[in-house]
Amino acid sequence: MTLFLLSCMLSLDDGIKAVHFARMIISDAVKHEKSSFEKMPDVFDEYRGVFTTLHTYPAHLLRGCIGIPEPVMHLKQALIESAQSVIHDPRFPVLNVTELDRIVVEVTILSKPEIIKSIGHKDILSQILVGRDGLIIEQGFFKGLLLPQVPIEQHWDSKTFIEQTCVKAGLPHHAWLEEETIIKSFTGQIFSEEKPFGAVKEKTFDES
Repeated sequence: MTLFLLSCMLSLDDGIKAVHFARMIISDAVKHEKSSFEKMPDVFDEYRGVFTTLHTYPAHLLRGCIGIPEPVMHLKQALIESAQSVIHDPRFPVLNVTELDRIVVEVTILSKPEIIKSIGHKDILSQILVGRDGLIIEQGFFKGLLLPQVPIEQHWDSKTFIEQTCVKAGLPHHAWLEEETIIKSFTGQIFSEEKPFGAVKEKTFDES
């Protein structure tokens, strides 16, 4: 049994603050109220990518997932933008007030995406570790991203994972084999409520 532990970026206490902060932003946005942007620990001033994900409770169905993939702004600002945007995920109806106590909030803090360099498709797959890596596929104007937790939740191997990232980008599933395709990987530190407004835990994954 192999447990994939992600490199520590935030303490559990910081992760709890991140999730509570995201929920506050979501609640204020849904209620059309002005948020009070409280003082956060210094780590939230660092430039980080972040995604805010919503799941229904108790069914745990995806209800929204929006984020900032690249470290282009302070983590606090990235959290604000992703949390405000996730209620308007175009794949779903706009989140309403009655759903606030029927969703769980999850925050994924990203490492800087790095290009996978390879000499062949087998070499690419050998550099992708399910349970550790998220993927970004880019080709021209097409771009798709899947977070590290997705292949675990969907029970995908690395080949299916990269194919589905191509599909997310709006490309054929085999586009990762094409020379013009850029493939990037990143890791993520994931903090999630166990139930609406409940305790926040850090997620780790076991592929076996």
